Amino acid sequence: MNPVLNQEPVFSLREVTKTHSGGGSSFRLSIKRLEIGRGAKLAFIGESGSGKSTLLELLALLSQPEQCGEFKFQPEPGGQVHDLAQQWQLNNTEQFTAWRGRHVGYIMQTGGLLPYLTVQENIELPLRLLQIPLRDTARQWASKLAISAQLGKLPAMLSVGQRQRAEVARALAHGPAILIADEPTSAVDPLNAERMVQLLCELADEFKVTLLLATHAQRLAQQFGLSLIEHRIHALDEQSHEVIIDSAVAA
Repeated sequence: MNPVLNQEPVFSLREVTKTHSGGGSSFRLSIKRLEIGRGAKLAFIGESGSGKSTLLELLALLSQPEQCGEFKFQPEPGGQVHDLAQQWQLNNTEQFTAWRGRHVGYIMQTGGLLPYLTVQENIELPLRLLQIPLRDTARQWASKLAISAQLGKLPAMLSVGQRQRAEVARALAHGPAILIADEPTSAVDPLNAERMVQLLCELADEFKVTLLLATHAQRLAQQFGLSLIEHRIHALDEQSHEVIIDSAVAA
């Protein structure tokens, strides 16, 4: 990981805390410092339950922290820096929805394609929601990702690999600044896992997208040159655990 941030930060976090409680136990993700430079390719590494998905949900503007010293977001190069800590205090949910819809592409761990829409309709969905002209976007992405023959099919008719590529197409169709992928290799064999990480890295480079990836596959992340932030679980007592991210900078 680069010790100096040589790109303007897309995200800058200080003293951010998110807690989950349930079943007699609690978990706390404590971010002392995290800066993510524009165009970074970053992998959050750790075992299940170490807060990787929790952190991705914060960065995708899907979740609100309990404590927030600083949380700044600059999606566009040279653009406005948004103070998310202030917006959370104002409870400005509509603004978060707008930022998330326009600037973030999200690939879910459990798969995010709507089962009643065709592949083409799924890819076009974010464009329709943002009122962006459809043009030939779905067909162009399908051609790039080798799923042109699947455009008229429902997700249930696709292989696992085809569904993943359709999810990538949908996540990138509206031209987001940030691509977030939550455990995209967890449900596929090693060969397809390698192909998926390689694909995400190549697309991030081609379209100048900041890539944030949660994965168990540390070897793959290292193989394709992603910066790593490791989530280590610390037991506070028998019922409480914490992961601390301190002085983490990814350029």
